[in-house]
Amino acid sequence: MSLGIRIFAVYFLFVGLASWFVLNTVMEEIRPGVRQSTEETLVDTANLLAEILRDDVRSGNLAQSQLPELLEAYGRRQPQANIWGLTKSQVNHRIYVTDAFGRVLLDSSGRAVGQDYSRWNDVYLTLRGDYGARSTREDPDNPDSSVMYVAAPILDREEIIGVVSVAKPNQTLQPYIDRSQRRLMWLGVGLVVLGLLVGALLSWWLGRSLGKLTQYAQAVSAGQRVEPPKMSDGELGQLALALEQMRSELEGKNYVERYVHTLTHELKSPLAAIRGAAELLDSEMPADQRRRFISNIQQETSRLQQLSERLLHLAQVEQRQGLEEREAIPLAHLLEELLQARQARITAGGFSVEWAVEDTLRLYGERFLLNQALANLLDNALDFTPQGGLLRIGAGRCEGWIEICLYNQAEAIPEYALARLTERFYSLPRPSGGRKSTGLGLNFVKEVAELHGGELTIANVERGVEVRLTLPAD
Repeated sequence: MSLGIRIFAVYFLFVGLASWFVLNTVMEEIRPGVRQSTEETLVDTANLLAEILRDDVRSGNLAQSQLPELLEAYGRRQPQANIWGLTKSQVNHRIYVTDAFGRVLLDSSGRAVGQDYSRWNDVYLTLRGDYGARSTREDPDNPDSSVMYVAAPILDREEIIGVVSVAKPNQTLQPYIDRSQRRLMWLGVGLVVLGLLVGALLSWWLGRSLGKLTQYAQAVSAGQRVEPPKMSDGELGQLALALEQMRSELEGKNYVERYVHTLTHELKSPLAAIRGAAELLDSEMPADQRRRFISNIQQETSRLQQLSERLLHLAQVEQRQGLEEREAIPLAHLLEELLQARQARITAGGFSVEWAVEDTLRLYGERFLLNQALANLLDNALDFTPQGGLLRIGAGRCEGWIEICLYNQAEAIPEYALARLTERFYSLPRPSGGRKSTGLGLNFVKEVAELHGGELTIANVERGVEVRLTLPAD
């Protein structure tokens, strides 16, 4: 399981549990909250009625007053009130009045007049001077049939002469509770989904950033030429910078160690030849032999100079992770310049050159590096082409790439050597004299091709060898 998925799983679990706890707690608080608000309203109503009914209860004329008719008319009213999208089409309050002994004097429902209600908590507690309220089921088997009763004392100065109770069925509050719960549920689900989307995006971004750093580290470990990933400022950006600095330090150390070993090995042969020739020159010898030893010293010195120059060029390319500049270079013109510079050698060797390069082709990259790479390929081809042999240069565009093909007539390259031709310091003997080159030319071309995002391939073809340099077309 990837790090991003694990982070999202932990985030999902945390958000899910937190959301469930909050939603469950709030949903459970809606019902008692609505009922508490309703009870507060019933308290105000009961106390208002207690003041209105005081004189009639004190005088004993309650049954002969207009209140029974008013309550009956109140029960028939149809408000048709639109309360936040819910229509209230009837009144739901039940009002009853008892005397100081708990006997019902007046009941808006008309079913309890004369009954003893002194045992009910709303009346019983109020007659004792306490706050009286109760909740009673109309149907004992139906929990939704409960009715809330709130009572208030009817006072004659400080004496309780009666009780007025106001009742409201809890079932009439249920539509408002259900609506609030539905809205809260949708809002909660929306917030959870939004939170999960944010968490998914955060996990994706973090996983993607860490994935880039991982791929970069793996590519560096594999010896590939890659640029460090682009990161925003912060810890990840600092980590990318630290990885790049570590890569530079490690590559620099390994690079120096590797080059010291290989360079020491390559310098042994020419230095030994120069030293041996110099020691022999101290003794008496024929003039022609002296000239031969002097010629050997000059050749080995030239070889050392060529080795050092190519090593410098190769080191510059190998240590770079990208191009410093990119310009459009006419390919035909560049190849013509390189051939012109080698015209004396071509004429002396009697080589035939065939040309098939489109004038419109453009290479995009660093002119110096591409010039050096193509020059190395031409020199290498001339070295292995026999007297009077054929060179064929072709180039064309193919599916977003420019392919430069250089064919030279020559003996086939041994199979064991084909895979090693681009290795540093690996070289085959030249047909003309059996001497080997520095073994850095093709390695340099390979590095330049990879730096430009291309590749170099070498293969045996009919009656010769073909080198193919593939570079991006733009």
